[in-house]
Amino acid sequence: MNILELSEQEIFRRRSLEELRALGINPYPAEEYEVTGHAREILDSFEDDAPSRKVRVAGRVMGRRIMGKASFLELQDATGRIQIYITRDDLCPEENKTLYNQVVKKLMDIGDFIGVEGEVFRTQMGEISIHARSLTFLSKALRPLPVVKEKDGQTFDSFTDPELRFRQRYVDLAVNSHVKEIFLKRTKIFTAMRDFFNQRGYIEVDTPVLQAIPGGAAARPFITHHNALDIPLYLRIANELYLKRLIVGGFEGVYEFSRNFRNEGMDRTHNPEFTAMEIYVAYKDYNWMMAFTEQLLEYICLQVLGTTKVQVGDKEIDFKAPFKRITMLDAIQEHTGIDISQMNEEELRATCKQLGVEVDDTMGIGKMIDEIFGEKCEGSYIQPTFITDYPKEMSPLTKEHRSNPRLTERFELMVNGKEIANAYSELNDPIDQRERFEDQLRLSEKGDDEAMFIDHDFLRALEYGMPPTSGMGIGMDRLVMLLTGQESIQEVLFFPQMRPEKIAPRDKKEVFASVGIPEEWVPVLHKAGYLTLESVQSEEKPGRLLQQLMDIKKKYQLELSPITLDQVTAWVASASQS
Repeated sequence: MNILELSEQEIFRRRSLEELRALGINPYPAEEYEVTGHAREILDSFEDDAPSRKVRVAGRVMGRRIMGKASFLELQDATGRIQIYITRDDLCPEENKTLYNQVVKKLMDIGDFIGVEGEVFRTQMGEISIHARSLTFLSKALRPLPVVKEKDGQTFDSFTDPELRFRQRYVDLAVNSHVKEIFLKRTKIFTAMRDFFNQRGYIEVDTPVLQAIPGGAAARPFITHHNALDIPLYLRIANELYLKRLIVGGFEGVYEFSRNFRNEGMDRTHNPEFTAMEIYVAYKDYNWMMAFTEQLLEYICLQVLGTTKVQVGDKEIDFKAPFKRITMLDAIQEHTGIDISQMNEEELRATCKQLGVEVDDTMGIGKMIDEIFGEKCEGSYIQPTFITDYPKEMSPLTKEHRSNPRLTERFELMVNGKEIANAYSELNDPIDQRERFEDQLRLSEKGDDEAMFIDHDFLRALEYGMPPTSGMGIGMDRLVMLLTGQESIQEVLFFPQMRPEKIAPRDKKEVFASVGIPEEWVPVLHKAGYLTLESVQSEEKPGRLLQQLMDIKKKYQLELSPITLDQVTAWVASASQS
């Protein structure tokens, strides 16, 4: 890497790196650094009248105040921040003061990782701190962190640009402590859900991510290819069909936290890969599952938040069971004034047109009803609400409703205008299931690229017999969004999918050399902002270009062949002719 590709700070830090090595200090040591205390625990347990406590802590330097023979550092570990107090003579009791005078004062930067051993005490200003007796360099940071400052309750120079935060999550986590809290809550939510299931004797399982047939949902899959078998494979869109195979095999209750992939649009509530939880319990129906779901969510809220009430933007959402229940067709009638329960496909298409709901010829009855509900109803359900009894065309894996053959025993849980959970009385009639799959195949032939494939092996499994079963799936990322008060899915994913970074085009050295520009001067041109031959050509004042190049040469003390105004003028002229 050419030094000119680096910022001033990066150059300064690389020089510090070399100076550390020259002092015999390894900036990246291999040996274990044993830690005996963490910031949060030290601060919480400190007592003024207790015996002096010696600790070894390690973390990232987030602040430094150098005051002659004494200095203060702010050290951040996984639990929080604590102040480190360093004096020259305590750190370097011998005659050699290099560790303090050179390393601490000059070669240590914000972002570096260090280990500190010393006693916990309270300063005259009342701040619990560690009085350092030894200091170990653990890792040199070559890029500067954004320095977030707080004063009088106000934050300055905060790292808030979403594009940068999501792309460089490692920086976001290092400087924005509230972001780490979101992900700690995410872990607690998953743990609480596992505990709830495990207490009831249900078994956590793993099922394939690479599938020969993507089933269990209506969605467009990602396609890949297995070279050894020479077959196409699909990243799973759901794990439903595999979990039901396990119910056929004799498990009474199974669940899985599955990473799913759908080749669809991206927005504030959708990411191409996401985490879903699906659970299947034998001998249950969707009414039992509704009660189970509300108990589950109430339990998670109490375990993670200590309350059932969650603030999301300007809305307070209460997960206290029981939740409201309304059928899908009643919901549509409530919000549109139209009863669609007896409509055929043509009548439904006309109704969509009347309501201003966009549909196309590939859509069947189910898809059109889904579009009406999505546009006219879904956003209205802020408090947890079960939408029940979906039309059969929308639910190819669901048992026919026991009192209305046009409907199915299905519910979706809506919260804050979005679906959080989806559940069925699972279809276990293999003949009916085959017919439903064939209906989906016809939709696929009409051009619906989200219609389901026919999974013949799953049908074979059903033919061996599956007990009556209820299943439920929860979009975990959306649930975490709700319980942490976030309004964008990107905030609850460590590494959300991003567009490729935009990189300014730059010509190679050979292109510049073609008009007589020496290769050694090309990095200097790039540093000055002339990334392409076209940019050199567009320079109207060769003297200004020369001055910029000479300033960079002087600043970075570069040993380069001298150039004249006549040469630079010739470069510009040649670039114009090329």
